[in-house]
Amino acid sequence: MDKSELIGLLEAVKRGEIGVEEAVGRLKSAPFEELGYAKVDHHRGVRQGAGEVVFGERKTPEQICGILRSLRGAGGSDIIVTRLSPESAELVGREHELDYSAEARLAVAYRTAGRPLQGSVVVAGAGTSDIPVCEEAALTAEALGSRVHRLYDVGVAGLHRLLSHLELLNSARAVVAVAGMEGALASVVGGLVDCPVIAVPTSVGYGASFGGLAALLAMLNSCASGVAVVNIDNGFGAGYLASMINKASL
Repeated sequence: MDKSELIGLLEAVKRGEIGVEEAVGRLKSAPFEELGYAKVDHHRGVRQGAGEVVFGERKTPEQICGILRSLRGAGGSDIIVTRLSPESAELVGREHELDYSAEARLAVAYRTAGRPLQGSVVVAGAGTSDIPVCEEAALTAEALGSRVHRLYDVGVAGLHRLLSHLELLNSARAVVAVAGMEGALASVVGGLVDCPVIAVPTSVGYGASFGGLAALLAMLNSCASGVAVVNIDNGFGAGYLASMINKASL
């Protein structure tokens, strides 16, 4: 149940379409469902504006299916499943309707057809090797209702590639800047736009990049104002935050 569904339930009571006892029954069962291996949160949409997200890594396909069954049974749609392997996606997809990206390792279950996307989020990736993390961010923001524009391979080694898209960057309500190596892209973007920038360090790079630690530290030490940083390879976290910022300004 999300906020709009809760409002609809209360309005139905007000109009006399359903009784108070029935409404109480629905709310009593709404907070969470105990599955033994998971407590599925059905009130997250009411609290946070978006339903529970399923972290697929190290969960069995059977566990993921059970969680999706619970969320769908409570009326859930556009359910995001992150870090889902192709093998698990194939098995889960036999029971549930999945829109899956192997590149991003992300699935959206029971996607709402024709859902209008709003606002403007730009996902800028430094190099082609960063695209999987970029796509995790972009697909997350889209699943949450944000319109996303992708700018890939616009790293600082060829700064003119980024500067040719200034109009698009300046039209964004939030920019996700994804980079490995030295992570300089986030600082450059932060110095060009007047909206929040969410920096995502990636584990792309040679030995001294330390699996993304060098980019993480560089982004944390950015001299550009308005740059926030998520964890290494956390495209999901960046896309979620960018969508929250985007929708708050609508």
